[in-house]
Amino acid sequence: MITITDKRDCCGCEACVQCCPKQCIAMRTDEEGFSYPETDASRCIECGLCERVCPILNCGEPRKPLKVYAAKNPNDDIRMKSSSGGIFTMLAEKTVSEGGVVFGARFNEKWEVVHDHTETKEGLAAFRGSKYVQSRIGREYVRAKEYLAAGRKVLFSGTPCQIAGLRRYLGKRYDNLLTVDIVCHGVPSPFVWKRYLDESKSQQRITEISMRDKTTGWTDYGILINGIGAPIVKEPAAGNIYMRGFLRELYNRPSCHACPARGGRSGSDITIGDYWGIHHLHPEFVDPNGVGLIMIRTDKGAEEFADLDTINIETTYEEAVSGNPSIECDMAVSVDRAEFFAALPNGRIADICKRILKRYEPSRLRIAASIIKQHIKRLLR
Repeated sequence: MITITDKRDCCGCEACVQCCPKQCIAMRTDEEGFSYPETDASRCIECGLCERVCPILNCGEPRKPLKVYAAKNPNDDIRMKSSSGGIFTMLAEKTVSEGGVVFGARFNEKWEVVHDHTETKEGLAAFRGSKYVQSRIGREYVRAKEYLAAGRKVLFSGTPCQIAGLRRYLGKRYDNLLTVDIVCHGVPSPFVWKRYLDESKSQQRITEISMRDKTTGWTDYGILINGIGAPIVKEPAAGNIYMRGFLRELYNRPSCHACPARGGRSGSDITIGDYWGIHHLHPEFVDPNGVGLIMIRTDKGAEEFADLDTINIETTYEEAVSGNPSIECDMAVSVDRAEFFAALPNGRIADICKRILKRYEPSRLRIAASIIKQHIKRLLR
C-alpha cells in the first residue's frame, strides 16, 4: 500500500492511482498545491501493484545517451512556436501521419496544465511550448495502454518522472511506443501558478499564454499572456516574477530536489530540450529561432530520429551537460522555500517573491566596488 510520509518520495505521476484494481487510491492536494496519493485502507487488498509501479520505489539506473545532436526543424514558423528547435512537432507529426496518437501537456480552459492526447496534426499545437507548471496526468496512462493494446502507434511526452511512471505502469516494452521526455529543471506548484494568473489578469479574460515567447529571440525569451485586444503580461522571462521565483526554487515540488528519473533513469527513448551553450560550443549552428538538444537513448529513438528531415549536427554528451546541468543535477532546496509558502495565504505572490529575491540583488555598494575593481585591472594591464 502506498503511504507517503516524506513528500520528497512522491513525484505525482499518478501511476499508483491508475493501476489500482480497487480504485481505492485518490490524489489529494496539499497546502502547497501539489497532489499526493491517499489510500482508503478499508478497501485495499494489499496486491502491491501501487508499489510496483512507483518510479521512486523502483528507481532506474542512470544511462548516458547513444548519440547527442543539436537540431532544428527547417520550418521556421513551427520553430518560433516551439520552446527550442521544434523537433517534438516533427516526431509528433510523423506519429499522427502513421495513424498514431500523441500524448502531451496542454493548457485547459482554466489555464491549468493537464495531460491529453490527440490523433490530428491540428491538435499538436496545444502541446507545443514549455509549461512551467506540474501537469495532471489524470487517466492518460490508461488511455495510452488501450491504444497500444489496439496496435496503434503512441508517442508519449512528459517530464522524466512522468515517463518513468508510464514505463512502470505499462510493465513491458511496446514496439509501437515512443517515449520522449524533456530536460527538466523542476515542476512548480499548480496552486502558485493559479494565484499568479489571478493576481495578473485584473478581471481580463485570458486568450493565450506563451511561457516561451520568442519575439525577442530564443535566448532572450519572454512571458506572454494575452487578453482580449491587449497583452496582460508581456515581459522578459528574466524580469517576470513567476519565472524568477521558479528559477530560485521557491515553489518546485519537493521530489524535484531528489529526482528519481533525471540522467536517463526515466527509460525514455529520446530526451529533448534547449541546447544552451551552443553559442560557445558550435557558434556556426546558432539560430535566433532556437536550437534543440536531442539525446538518443535507445535504438527505437535512433530509428525515429533518423526518419526526420532535421537540420542537425552531432555533438557530445559532455558538451550538452556543460550548458544544461539539469540533465544530471538536482537543484538544491531554497532556504527561502518555507518562508514563501508560510506567507502565501495572506500575501500576493509578487510581493512575497520581490521581498525574498531582493536579498539576492547586488547592492549599489557591491556594484560600485566591482566597477572600480575592473577599472583598476584595466589600468594595470
